[in-house]
Amino acid sequence: MSLARLLRREASLAWGRGGGPLVALGFYAGAATLLPLAIGPEAGRLAAVAPGAAWVTLALASLLCLDRLFERDFEDGALDLLLLSPAPLELVCAVKCLGQWLATAAPLAVAAPVAAVALGAESRLAPLILVSALIGGLAFVFLGGIGAALSLGARRGGLLTAVIVLPLYVPPVIFGGGAIAAFASGLPWLPGFALLAAYAASAVALGPLAMAAACRNALS
Repeated sequence: MSLARLLRREASLAWGRGGGPLVALGFYAGAATLLPLAIGPEAGRLAAVAPGAAWVTLALASLLCLDRLFERDFEDGALDLLLLSPAPLELVCAVKCLGQWLATAAPLAVAAPVAAVALGAESRLAPLILVSALIGGLAFVFLGGIGAALSLGARRGGLLTAVIVLPLYVPPVIFGGGAIAAFASGLPWLPGFALLAAYAASAVALGPLAMAAACRNALS
């Protein structure tokens, strides 16, 4: 299977599996709706927490689409065929994560500035929220892929994936939320944005190695 065909397959399966990103988007919308009910409708208070809340919700919504990233192929034997394919398993894992990012993380990133502005954030923050959410989404997907691969064959693998992945999601939430908060306050925001980009690049570079090793272990 060529890498381009694998990318199309992963994106189509992500879209067709239980509504694809619609479940994550619905969760995102529900969380954004509940937040004013929890902290009150005051515009100033909502505007202060809107960017951070958008980031935390983005991280949690990203978890909803990870449980079947490798489990489906593990159960039907497709993962064995992918292991025997000419392409290195590390590259296959990277393509699978990229397909997941295109199908689910990118729509969530588009929803992030909409939710933040709806909660009272300034509209001038929307471009930075979108770009940082796209970059952070890469980190979420590739780190989540590590958790999904490590939980292959385990009972309640979705819960195990969340336990493994959530601590790894803390740095991008801090860096992304900090960059947006600094930009909103007129402070230097590039350091936080650069740290977010570096963390995402590290996840993209190292994540497939860990995923491939975990998949080989599960198949052995």
